[in-house]
Amino acid sequence: MMEKIVKDVGDIQSRLIDHRPVLQGEIRYFIREFEEKRAFRECRLLENLNKMTSDTNEHDLPRCTESMHEKLCDALTRLEAANHMAQRIQQRELEAEQNTHLQVCAERRKQDWEEFLKEQSQLKEEVNEEHAKAVGRLSAQYSEMKKDLAKHSSF
Repeated sequence: MMEKIVKDVGDIQSRLIDHRPVLQGEIRYFIREFEEKRAFRECRLLENLNKMTSDTNEHDLPRCTESMHEKLCDALTRLEAANHMAQRIQQRELEAEQNTHLQVCAERRKQDWEEFLKEQSQLKEEVNEEHAKAVGRLSAQYSEMKKDLAKHSSF
């Protein structure tokens, strides 16, 4: 009887402490569940993904590529037009700036010319005055020389 009790206690202990048989049964159930039921579902999902990828590569990708090419060509054309317009605007601004600069330079030259003419008229007056003084001195000198000559000619 004692043997039987020890054996029962050993069975109870092995069931309470040793969970290997229960775990092995659960593992076998999980593997069977995964392999049988979920494997088919995973295969179907992978096949659907493969089909969707193939359809995308064959139909959608070329259409999108063509559309993108058309849109990019259109955008490039518009950018070139905008760039050309910006260059024209810059050119006009530069020409206007140069015209303004030319006008300022022309006015400055005109003022310089007027000042030059004033200086020349002043110099002319000074030269005329000096000339008049020189003519006066020479006339006086010649008249004295004439007097002297008249004194000497009486001999």
